Parts: sequence; C-alpha cells; structure tokens
Amino acid sequence: MSGILQSSLGLLKSRLSRRIVSSVFLSIVLIEGIIFVPSYFRRQQEKLKDLEQVSTEVLFTVKSNLMAGMASQKLLVSAQSRVKPDSVIMGAALYQTNGDLIDAFGETPELTAEALRTQVVWRRLQEQGDRYDVAWPAQNFQNQFVFVVRLDATGVKRSLRQYVLAISALVIIISIFVTLVTVIVLERILIVPILYLRDDLLIAGEAVSQEQPPDFYTSMTQRRDELGEVSQAFSAMFQRIRQEIQERKQAEAALRVEQEKSERLLLNILPAPIAEQLKQEPGVIASRFKEVTILFADIVDFTGLSRQVSAHRLVCLLNDIFSCFDSLTESHGLEKIKTIGDAYMVAGGLPYPQIDHAEAVMAMAIAMQQALKEFQRPDGETFHSRIGINTGPVVAGVIGIKKFSYDLWGDTVNVASRMESQGVRDRIQVSETTYQHLKHQYDFESRGPIQIKGRGNMKTYLY
Repeated sequence: MSGILQSSLGLLKSRLSRRIVSSVFLSIVLIEGIIFVPSYFRRQQEKLKDLEQVSTEVLFTVKSNLMAGMASQKLLVSAQSRVKPDSVIMGAALYQTNGDLIDAFGETPELTAEALRTQVVWRRLQEQGDRYDVAWPAQNFQNQFVFVVRLDATGVKRSLRQYVLAISALVIIISIFVTLVTVIVLERILIVPILYLRDDLLIAGEAVSQEQPPDFYTSMTQRRDELGEVSQAFSAMFQRIRQEIQERKQAEAALRVEQEKSERLLLNILPAPIAEQLKQEPGVIASRFKEVTILFADIVDFTGLSRQVSAHRLVCLLNDIFSCFDSLTESHGLEKIKTIGDAYMVAGGLPYPQIDHAEAVMAMAIAMQQALKEFQRPDGETFHSRIGINTGPVVAGVIGIKKFSYDLWGDTVNVASRMESQGVRDRIQVSETTYQHLKHQYDFESRGPIQIKGRGNMKTYLY
C-alpha cells in the first residue's frame, strides 16, 4: 500500500497528472456539493418540523380553552402553565386579526403582515438561525386570533453544523479515495505510457540520424487501444523520417563527391581564384597585369613522330611528358595556361602577382630540359625541345559560355611565341626584357638582332 502511495505521489510531479487529479477531485467535490445542498435544506426542514411538534401541546391548550369560553386575556396564562422550564418554547403571543397584541409571555415573537394574511401555518427562521417562529392563522381560533410561538432553534443549528461537518468530511474522504483510485488507474493505463512516449520522443530526436535505431519503451508493449495506435504511428513516423534522413545523407555525400569532382575538374581548367570568381559572378572575367613572364615550349619533330607510332601510343607518350611538366609547373608556383598540340605554355606572375616571376619561369625551363631527357622516342633517340621566354604586360581572362579556358592576350604573348618558334634546338631563347631580369643570375649568349615576324629586328639571348 505504501508503495502505491509513493508511486502515486511521485506521479503528481507530472503536470498532466496534477491537472487530471485536480479536475477529478474538484469534479467530485462539486457533484457531492450539488447533492448535499438539497439534502441540507431537507434535513433542516425535518429538524424544524420536529421542533414545531413541541409547540402543538400549547396550541391545543389555547384552542381548547378558547372553545371552553375562556377570556382571551387568560388564554396564554393557561398555556404558559403547561410549558416546562427546559422546554424549547421561548415565548408566545396572541394577536388580534388586525395585528394588535392581546397577550404574550417569554420572548415575544413578531407578527408580520404576511403572517396575518396567510391562510396556512406561517413559519420563519431568524437570520441568526437560533430562533424559529411559528404562527397559526385565525381559522384555527374561530377567526378571532392569530397565535404565534417562538421556539429555541439553537439545537437545530448545532445539529445542522455537525451534519455539515460530517458530510464535508465524508465528501473529502470520498473525493480523496476516488481521486487516489483514479490516479492509480491513470498511472497504469495513461500517464506512464505518455511519459514513456515523451522519453521515446526525446530519444528519437537524438537517434534519428544514427546508424542503429534505438529500443523504444513504447515498442516493448503491445497495446490494443488509442495509445497503442499512437505508439505504432510514432514508430512508423520515426522509421520513415530516419529512412529519409539516411537517404538524404547518402544523397548529400554523393553530391559532395560529385561537387569535389567538379571542383577538381574546374581547377584543372582554371586557376583557383578565377574559378571562384566565375562561380560567384558568371560572365566575362578579365584582368590586366603589368608584368608577367611567359614560356612557350615545343617538342622538336613530334609531328614527324606521329607517323611512326599509333595514335594511342603517341597520346600516352605526350601525356607522360606533359604530366611531368605539370608537376614542375606546380612545384615552381607557376600557372599552366594551355597546351597547343605538342606545345606547352606557362606563365609566372599571375593570377597572383609574383616578384620573382622571371626567375621561376627560367628555373622551370631548365627543369623541363632536364626532364625531357628522361623520355625516349620509339627509335631510341632522346627528345629535343625549343623554349622561348618573354616578359611584359598582358591581359588575362575567361570568355565564352562553354569549354572555359584561362587565356592571355597581348604583344607579350606573341613575342614569347616567336621566341620559341624562332629559337634553337635544346636552347632557351629569351627576349631583351627577360634578359634584364636574369642577366645577373645566368650566363646568356647574345644572339644579336634577329628578324622577328611582326616586330622586325629584336635582340635575343640564348641559354
């Protein structure tokens, strides 16, 4: 029993339990009160009627004396002699039908106009509830008098007070008992399952994205009622949401992989800052650089090699060479611009400004010559190259809407291309502007003025 009480009292910590218990308790009290109020007045009337019966002896005495011809002034004297000292009769009065007092003894009861007019017995309980007046109409006294008796109602008042206390205590006991039974029943069939469902909801919020589903309290019991249907609906909803989240996570993971692939492909085509700018602001992108160094490298007689080997073998060989050049470009902090057939174009000083762009490009050119020696032609001969370098201003950017490429424009690009095309096999030919940047670091051989297409005579240098 104590365990049940402790469990029930602990259950009252729940807000829902407190509201249900309060509602049940107040409802029972209200219902008992509605039943009790008529019962109270009925009991009051019964007690007053019992009290009224005491005065009938005096009434009969007055009536018999009146019928015997006794004078009206002596009627109450005779009646008073019949009243015992401990009687509840506190007094009596005899009135004429017009309301004039004829005689009285003890506490004189008041006669109202209503009592004079009524044709039946008139009764009135005083406001304090301790005096009760009863008036018999004139019809009982040959239409000559109205007889009024005042009775002591303190016993009735005390009895009713005890009755109220007893009923109130009984109502409270019944209400507490019914409420306790209600709590115990609700605990088993409603509150505890709801609390379990609440805990399951909290667990579900944390476990909805986990790999393994949790063990819910509500799934451990099979109920065949509305709460069971709610539990089943909750479990189905959790499984559906969990499955959707898992599918979304898989889709997001696949999307990230594809996005990373796209990013890598884009970065293979465009410099990182240009790619980011293109994503933010689609359209034409162009920048002017005051000074960059451009390198063109060409593999000598690679076109003739194409007649000696298969297309697949040719492309694989070229891919190996250019992949090696790509690694050199990255290690020297330069930017690969493009390949044109068997020609390779590199720039230093863009898209980020670089102080030693000429030095880095020259080092790249020397490394390219050394790397090319590691490759052999199908006939066993080594590869040879021509490399041309020029320094100056350029415009760089991306144009078009398909097959984006980062390209350079300007006379500096044309001169760099001529430095390669009119260069010497296995030598690096640089322009005058590039020579001025590198003359203190490398021993160049002056080639003297040579005829450059579109530019006339230009002084160049070989390394």
